[in-house]
Amino acid sequence: MYYNRPEFTAEHMRNIIKVTGEGSVFAVPDQAKLSLGVITENKDVNTAQKQNNEIMANVIHGLLTMGIKNKDIQTSLYRIEPQYVYENGQQNLKGYQVNHQLQVTVDDVGRTGAVIDTAVSQGANSVSSIQFTVSSPDAFYNRALSLAVNSAQQKARAISRDLGVTLNRVPAKVTELSKGIHPGPVPFQGAMLSQGSSVPIQTGENEITARIEAEFFYTP
Repeated sequence: MYYNRPEFTAEHMRNIIKVTGEGSVFAVPDQAKLSLGVITENKDVNTAQKQNNEIMANVIHGLLTMGIKNKDIQTSLYRIEPQYVYENGQQNLKGYQVNHQLQVTVDDVGRTGAVIDTAVSQGANSVSSIQFTVSSPDAFYNRALSLAVNSAQQKARAISRDLGVTLNRVPAKVTELSKGIHPGPVPFQGAMLSQGSSVPIQTGENEITARIEAEFFYTP
């Protein structure tokens, strides 16, 4: 975002107070993105692939059965890697590892634990992270942007009072510096996969921030 008032003269341009403003709001996440998958190993690469495909088919079927939509299940990684062991200074092929990871979007964050439980019960043995997000962040960001503008105006007024000058109330220029919505992935402990009870999930809150730079003309 950029706003400029070009009608001011070069003389005005010498009398500028430049400030930054920042605003933050907090939003309760209403969506979760899970990274989960199946890792298999076997001496034979075809067998490792077949085992992985069968388990993953069960995992996806389980997710679909509980109401997760096809569009919300997306492969994020598929990798086949040889596994080696070192014996007597020599590298020997041990077998192959197949790693198939999904990104699953859960529109009801209250069901996040149940989705993980279902995936694990169907054979998923990798749950690496959970990311809680806000599905419609623009309204929250606009509120943060308003707070950032107010912050910049307050700073400019404080500086003008200390300098003993008259501040033009309307900024001559406003520049949006950044758009920050940073939920961050939540690491998932592998030990939790073996728990018998449902996985406890806490969503917390996401901080949504906005930063601007504003220039105000003043009269000495």
